[in-house]
Amino acid sequence: MTFNSLNLIDPILRSLKEEGYTTPTEIQEQAIPVALQGKDLLGCAQTGTGKTAAFALPILQHLAANSSNDPNRKIRSLIVTPTRELAIQIDESFQNYGRYTGLTTAVVYGGVNQKRQVKQLKRGVDILTATPGRLLDLMNQGFISLAHIEIFVLDEADRMLDMGFIHDVKKMLRALPNKRQTLFFSATMPKEIIQLSNSILKNPTKIEVTPEAATVDKIRQGIFHVEKGNKKQLLVDVLSDNSVGSALVFTRTKRGANNVVKMLNKKSIQAEAIHGNKSQNARQRALSNFKDQSTRVLVATDIAARGIDVDELKYVINYEIPNIPETYVHRIGRTGRAGSDGTALSFVDSSEREYLRDIEKLINQQIPVVDEKEYEVRAEKLLTQEVPQSHSNGSNGSRSKNGKRPRPKSSGKRRGSRR
Repeated sequence: MTFNSLNLIDPILRSLKEEGYTTPTEIQEQAIPVALQGKDLLGCAQTGTGKTAAFALPILQHLAANSSNDPNRKIRSLIVTPTRELAIQIDESFQNYGRYTGLTTAVVYGGVNQKRQVKQLKRGVDILTATPGRLLDLMNQGFISLAHIEIFVLDEADRMLDMGFIHDVKKMLRALPNKRQTLFFSATMPKEIIQLSNSILKNPTKIEVTPEAATVDKIRQGIFHVEKGNKKQLLVDVLSDNSVGSALVFTRTKRGANNVVKMLNKKSIQAEAIHGNKSQNARQRALSNFKDQSTRVLVATDIAARGIDVDELKYVINYEIPNIPETYVHRIGRTGRAGSDGTALSFVDSSEREYLRDIEKLINQQIPVVDEKEYEVRAEKLLTQEVPQSHSNGSNGSRSKNGKRPRPKSSGKRRGSRR
C-alpha cells in the first residue's frame, strides 16, 4: 500500500512526497481510513511507529474540506500530549504535512513566557497542540475556547497518567463539546487507560499493531550487571569506540543526568542534559545539537525524553533502569524507529535487580546478559559480538568475515513518518 491508495487529498500527498514518504506504517495504514470516516479510534502502538501522521493526516483532510478565510478562526482540532518536546514535534509535523492546505497551527506549553503563544492564538488557529497545564492556564485566562472542537486527540495517554496529568485531562474534557470525533493513542493499555478511554470514546474502532507492552522487534537488548560505583567507567568504556556514534543515555533523576554529563565532558565525550529543570530554550538547544550530531551524547530523564525523535538513533543506554517497567518500553522505543534497527543496553546494579525482574515480566522475555569479563567492557568488543535476539522474528544475526554485523543497505525509500 502507498499513501496514494488512502484517499488523501492532493495537497497532503504533495507534502508527503516532498518529505520523502511513500509507504504508510502499519498504524497509519489501519488508522487513517477509520479516522477519515469520522469514527472514534482507540490506537495502541509503540512509540516510533508513526502515530502522529496517523492522526495528523485525517485531521488536515477533514479541516481542509471546510476551511475558512475568516481571520478570527476558531480552534477546530486539539491535540493534547504530555511533554513540551513532543508538543513541538507534533506541531512541526502538522506544519510539514499541511503546508499546502492553508490551515494554521499553534503550540502551547509551559516553561516559557506565554506572551508569544497568546499572540499566536489571537491571530486565529485551526489546529492547536498543547500540554495539559498550559492549556488549562490559558483557558482560565480566556485565551482559549474549546467550544468549536471537531476532532480531539489524546496522545501518549499512558505517559499522561504516569506524569500525574489525569486530573488536568478530566478538567479539559469537561470543556469539550459532546459532538466531536476523539482519537485516543497509547503505547500501553493498563487498566486505568482502558477505563479512561471508555469514558471519552463512543463506539471506537480499536487498532493494536503490536502486543501490549511489547518492545520493538528490531531492537537488540543487552544487560550489564555492574556495581553502582562502576557505572561511570562502564559508560565511558562503552562510548570509547567512536563507531558507537551518538547515544541517548537515561537516568532516573535530574541530578543524576547532570552528574553523568559532567563526568563525560571531563572525559572529552561531548554530552548535554535534558530534563525538567532546564529552561525550554536550553532543552531545545540540547536536542538540536544532538540531532545535528554536534553533541554526541544526550543524557535525559524520562519526563523530558518522550518527545525525542531522532532519525536513525542506534543506541539507547539505561545508565539507571527505571522503577516503572512500562517506562523501559518507552525508553528503548527511542531507537529502532520506523523500521530501523537499534541497540538498547542497560546497566543493572544489585539494588535494581527487582526492577529488572518487573521489566522482564512485562515484556515476557529474558533480556540477554552481556558478560563483563568476556567482552572486557569495551565498546570495540561489544560491537564484534551479537547481542542475542529476544524475538524469534528478529535479525538473523549474520556477520561479515571480520565478525562485525553488516550495516543494512538503504532501499532509497522511506516508510511512513515515524511521528
